[in-house]
Amino acid sequence: MNYLIPAGSKKQLLIFGMFKPYEFVIFGVGLSVSILLMFIFSPTSFVMAMIDLAPGVISGFLVLPIPNYHNTLTVLKEMYIFYTSRQKFVWKGWCVKDVYGTETSKTQKRKVQ
Repeated sequence: MNYLIPAGSKKQLLIFGMFKPYEFVIFGVGLSVSILLMFIFSPTSFVMAMIDLAPGVISGFLVLPIPNYHNTLTVLKEMYIFYTSRQKFVWKGWCVKDVYGTETSKTQKRKVQ
């Protein structure tokens, strides 16, 4: 009755082992907008070509895989959550003065006084 789960089992939920369905939507919409802009505003100069290609390049950057994270979009979401949420860090170290509520700390306070 022991089950062995392979290490890459979460990757089976992803398309090509790397992408979630909504990431394909983001990339597809960015490429579609870029192609549409190229048809509407023909790139006659370098600046106009950069403006036409910007949605595709930005959406491609967002779904770019990153080691230790899923992709750039995940990193940006985590950074936003980290900087916009309230952070409370409680020190739980091994310092002698950090021991509260024990008999030794009460007796030490009496001796110091």
